Amino acid sequence: MIKQADKLEFDEVIWLDAIWIFFDVGSTLVDEAEAYNHRAREMIENADIAFSVFDDKRIELAKQGFDGNSEAIKYFGLKKTPWPLEDEIPFEDALDTLESLKKRGYKLGIIANQSAGTAQRLENWGLLKYFDVVAASAELGVSKPDRLIFEKAIELAGCQFHNAVMVGDRLDNDIIPAKALGMKTVWIRKGLSIYQSVDLGKDIADWIIDTLSDLKVIFS
Repeated sequence: MIKQADKLEFDEVIWLDAIWIFFDVGSTLVDEAEAYNHRAREMIENADIAFSVFDDKRIELAKQGFDGNSEAIKYFGLKKTPWPLEDEIPFEDALDTLESLKKRGYKLGIIANQSAGTAQRLENWGLLKYFDVVAASAELGVSKPDRLIFEKAIELAGCQFHNAVMVGDRLDNDIIPAKALGMKTVWIRKGLSIYQSVDLGKDIADWIIDTLSDLKVIFS
């Protein structure tokens, strides 16, 4: 499914150069479902909470537009356990999509809230070679939705906000702040955002997609 909120129009100059497309990592390029479930089971292990109850609550909160995982943890008063990085895996269409976009002349970047070592993890997944800029919160000392991380990424890329696109799964962390700065936006409904109504983002995102492969249609 590809929903176009309005026609994507770039400054004419950008067509002579490469358009920059920035990506979030978790639940955008990388499937974190098993990692979230793994951590949830660890957190509730010594609490009188069934996994199904926790899962229902985070879905309920996600439908309301919240960060379902974080808010469910707060709701039940749980203590976060270490994030199981080993459970993260790239989505099946990630490599092919990035390869296609690079071949079409687009420059690619990362703007993500990630623990230290983002570039190395991208390298381990075989994805780092596609990215010209990696702006990650642990290394930069600032996290989304703070505008500073977007500004730093744009500075590193040497482009302008109006000539850049942000692709992410979070309306609050990715789409809203990027849009406010003048970037075009693509909301990918992955992770818990699959439970959010398309109507929630139709007035915010320029495109709404379900898979990374949809980007090959938008940026043809």
